[in-house]
Amino acid sequence: MEEVPAATPCVLVLRALGLGDLLAGVPALRGIRRAFPRARVVLALPAALEEAALATGAVDAVFPAEAARRGVPSLAHWPGPPPDLAIDLHGKGPESRDALAELAPGRLLAFARSDPRPARWRADEHERERWCRFLGAYGIAADPDDVGLPPPTAASPAPGAVVVHPGAESASRRWPVERYAALVRRLRGTGRRVVVTGGPGEDALVRGVAGHAGLPAREALCGGLPFGELSALVGGAALLVSGDTGLAHLAVAHGTPSVTLFGPVAPDLWGPPPGSGRHRALWKPGPPGDPHGDVPDPLLMRIGVDEVAAAALGLLEGSRDQEPLPSWPPSSASSASSRSPSA
Repeated sequence: MEEVPAATPCVLVLRALGLGDLLAGVPALRGIRRAFPRARVVLALPAALEEAALATGAVDAVFPAEAARRGVPSLAHWPGPPPDLAIDLHGKGPESRDALAELAPGRLLAFARSDPRPARWRADEHERERWCRFLGAYGIAADPDDVGLPPPTAASPAPGAVVVHPGAESASRRWPVERYAALVRRLRGTGRRVVVTGGPGEDALVRGVAGHAGLPAREALCGGLPFGELSALVGGAALLVSGDTGLAHLAVAHGTPSVTLFGPVAPDLWGPPPGSGRHRALWKPGPPGDPHGDVPDPLLMRIGVDEVAAAALGLLEGSRDQEPLPSWPPSSASSASSRSPSA
């Protein structure tokens, strides 16, 4: 991170997770940004997400921090004096709280503490609402619907295409290759251009779906697109079809119609805003499974190709203009008054 004047207050936020977690945390980050407009807001998360984090307009800098299997990273390499305020948006702690506490911040906000003001952690709460409620307990107003990202500045590699994204961090959230391929064939049969994309390390998966579907090689977007190009791809797409992963949140942020296949985690916890006609969340209720499991979840496997194709074609036949897009620039309404990070 570049040097800044010593008199500038610093707010350090920990959310060292994935792309979907970052985007689900945007409403909370915007609330923090509005509450402390004169502070330098630094977000601790994996370095690979720096471009995405800065694109939110809610943070000034990124502090690279990550740990294997979504664990709590060490923050011992923090380069400056103790932050004036540290905020734990990583989890319910105490590990994440303790990692921030080791930096001796002027003040620390976390679920895992004895302070009587914070709201209690609720396992049945949607991720966006959880962190906005948490901040509200400290007088920091945040709107869980404040999810919009600025229009991409890069050119889309496939403008107007249907984007199919079969990848996910864990196998439990990956629908089978053969089903994605069958869906691609159905969509192409209507005359639509379809491209398949994946994240870093998912080239074999992307080529597998494209190969089974008979797609030309140029429609298999391999290599893990940099965020700017990925954002442009999703923002300029006619539709996104994916599992419960970061691209589904990116579609919501850009107002791109989407079909998201859920399992083992319910859309009530991680899905698009309820009641939106622009986004379809497919879900078969049942006992919750392991979101980090190494085989496709049984609830996900209950979703069939016909159901996904019907949802996708229904959105493609509709209009993107039937409801408002996520607002940009984000509204400053309902923000807390300006304050010092140590207040």
